[in-house]
Amino acid sequence: MEEILEIRNLKKYYTKKKIFSSKSLVVKAVDDVTFSIKKGEVFVLAGESGSGKTTIAKLILKSIQADSGKIIFESQEIDEQKKNLQKIKMNCQMIHQDPYDSINPRMRIGDIISEPLEIHNTENKEQRMKRVIEVLQEVKLEPAKEIIGKYPHMLSGGQRQRVVLARALALKPKIIIADEPVSMLDVSIRAEMLELMKQLQTKYNISFIYITHDLATAKYFGQRIAILYLGKIVETGPINQVLESPKHPYTQALIDAISEPDPNNIHKVREIRIKEPTGKDISKGCRFKPRCPYAIKQCDVEPDLEKVGDKHFSACYVKLD
Repeated sequence: MEEILEIRNLKKYYTKKKIFSSKSLVVKAVDDVTFSIKKGEVFVLAGESGSGKTTIAKLILKSIQADSGKIIFESQEIDEQKKNLQKIKMNCQMIHQDPYDSINPRMRIGDIISEPLEIHNTENKEQRMKRVIEVLQEVKLEPAKEIIGKYPHMLSGGQRQRVVLARALALKPKIIIADEPVSMLDVSIRAEMLELMKQLQTKYNISFIYITHDLATAKYFGQRIAILYLGKIVETGPINQVLESPKHPYTQALIDAISEPDPNNIHKVREIRIKEPTGKDISKGCRFKPRCPYAIKQCDVEPDLEKVGDKHFSACYVKLD
């Protein structure tokens, strides 16, 4: 499969001033991140809150500007030229975590879905409405002709998230960035939403960037994964390899934290192999060192991603079994 999107050495730093101090703190939200996505592939970005997942999405969509690095879409670098910006905005759409906050509550569903078509001046009014009906049927919101006249508050949370998915599909994008798309939905309908996205991804060969902290849904939906910690990729590779045989202590800790599905083990004490931060300076060496139970002297120098398996890479000096 050919690569549709390349991210090279992407960086985004923020400067925060400390309260009651003249000193400032540099927050490395995204720090020298590199990865690529193939056409029709589901690539997962996973990690805790604050790891830089959503910031990467905003940088790709150009809603915020990177300090350095390159974003290459279909072999062409996306810069600040209007033509290039329009190309990425038309071909890359986003599904946000909160379906209610991401749509205008004062607009009818038909207008919400047709809005991107109007912004990009796609087709005429009649053709736009036809496309709205089509995508509503694709996401199984029917009868579509009744749904288009409703307002968001008249729908359930699951239905609103389907509206957001329909809006993302309206322009027939080549890439969809799904930022925690099922985390705010009831457990009973998460599987339905994931299955729907999987069907549409396969049907239209759409590339997905699936942002999550939930490794269970990541394994179901994803094909490759990158584990982020404090703005840095610490492990990446085929999703089954990474989750079944993690080579970085942080990945191992994320897996340890997954809830136990077997009711017979409900009282089982789970060992999460991670330490609480000690307040030490993390600006030097491996940024995971203050929380790592396997830290060694060599960790004073930040490790690079090294091959540990077939297309499997880890940034750790300690080789975990």
